[in-house]
Amino acid sequence: MKKILPLLLITTLFVTGCGVAKLENGQDAVVKLKGEDISADKLYDQLKDKYAVNVLIDMIDKQILAKEYSSDEVKEEIESKVQSQIDSWLENFGDEATLLKQTSSYFGVSTMDGLREYLNLQFLRTKAAEDYAKTLVTDKEIKNFYDETIFGDIEASHILIKADTKDGMTDEETKAAEAKALKEAKSIIEKLNKGEDFAKLAKKYSDDEGSKEDGGELGYFTHGKMVAEFEEAAVDLKVGKYTTEPVKSSFGYHIILKTNQKEKASLDKVKSDIIDEISADKIEADSTINIDAMVELRKEYKISFEDSDLKKKYEAYIESSISSAKETDAAK
Repeated sequence: MKKILPLLLITTLFVTGCGVAKLENGQDAVVKLKGEDISADKLYDQLKDKYAVNVLIDMIDKQILAKEYSSDEVKEEIESKVQSQIDSWLENFGDEATLLKQTSSYFGVSTMDGLREYLNLQFLRTKAAEDYAKTLVTDKEIKNFYDETIFGDIEASHILIKADTKDGMTDEETKAAEAKALKEAKSIIEKLNKGEDFAKLAKKYSDDEGSKEDGGELGYFTHGKMVAEFEEAAVDLKVGKYTTEPVKSSFGYHIILKTNQKEKASLDKVKSDIIDEISADKIEADSTINIDAMVELRKEYKISFEDSDLKKKYEAYIESSISSAKETDAAK
């Protein structure tokens, strides 16, 4: 849609009458030809029908979000995210010219400045949605999350056995590699059952290069810092015990030894983190939150449409966006 913005600006110049030709009916001319001349008003009406709502919403949101998030801290945060995204894309596409071919097709921006402006708006909208979602979190949800999910920091060690899988393997080959890794992990547990030292076994067998030389020691971790399978298994263990069955995760098979656990932090200390996680889950489960967040912000800034047609188109746009979001969520 952003490709149309220059056309809208040009149309505005015509409508305001900057020394352009007049038609017999007094309207400004855009094109004169045999048959039927094209007026600036007619061009504007066409552009308004097809593109104005999208362009106008972007213009409104830029103004609102610039005021809403005017602090230097937020500006630096957004700029960092924009730059990180561009750097990631440049790594994939190789150079700016190739990247801009893609962004021109998908986002309607064909310059690096335009791309930065586009990303800046999207990241600000995301931040607005995150802040809005936090207001939807209830005290009951916070208390339940604290009681059921939060635990005292756990100190653990592990031995990781990875399956030797490679790209291009058949399903049978992949299954065979997984079975081999599982068998090895179980054999290590048998050694532990016979009294062999966990740290020595980790140094000898673990595929985790970051911890094996320390005997598999991982230090302390809290909720959300380990993959879910690892966290759940560690929480269930008693201090001084290890898992008697290998724990499978996306990294491979873990044998986990729980060496210590601290007291659970008070609710006040972890409340902010809990709200962040619950609100993120809400956004993941309900895409309409992203739409509602901006709708509510626009209401707070008391936007009103002087053009009744545009107002109807805006309302239809919001309704259509919410419907599409719900369909996407239902398909997950």
